[in-house]
Amino acid sequence: QVRLVELGGGLVQAGDSLKLSCVASGPSATFHNYGMGWFRQAPGKEREFVATINWSGGSTAYEDSVKGRFSISRDNAKNTLYLQMNSLKPDDTAIYHCAGRRWGGTSAAMIDYDWWGQGIQVTVSP
Repeated sequence: QVRLVELGGGLVQAGDSLKLSCVASGPSATFHNYGMGWFRQAPGKEREFVATINWSGGSTAYEDSVKGRFSISRDNAKNTLYLQMNSLKPDDTAIYHCAGRRWGGTSAAMIDYDWWGQGIQVTVSP
C-alpha cells in the first residue's frame, strides 16, 4: 500500500503563485516506478484532471486551462511530487488530489490510478 499526503495548500489572491507537494510513503512504495498525477474537485463539480508526469519526469501533460500556468515535477530521491501553480485564478479554487499508478507512464484518466491522497484545499480570491 502506498500513502500519499498533499502539502502546501491555502488561501491566495488572484495572480499569486502556490506550490503543492505530495509525499509518498509505505512499506512497498517504490515512488520512482510510478506515474503520478494531480486532479482537482471544485465545489459542486466532478473531479477533473490537472496534470500528469511519467516515472522519470521526462514526459508531462496538462489540462488545457492550466497549460502555461502550472508545472508538474518530481524528485524521486525525496519520494515527492510537485505542482507549481502560477497566475492563479478564482476558477482554480478546488481541493487538489495527487494520485499514483503502478505503471510508469502518464495518464489523464482517474481510473488508471491506484492510490489517492486525501486532498488539500486551494482557494483563490478575486
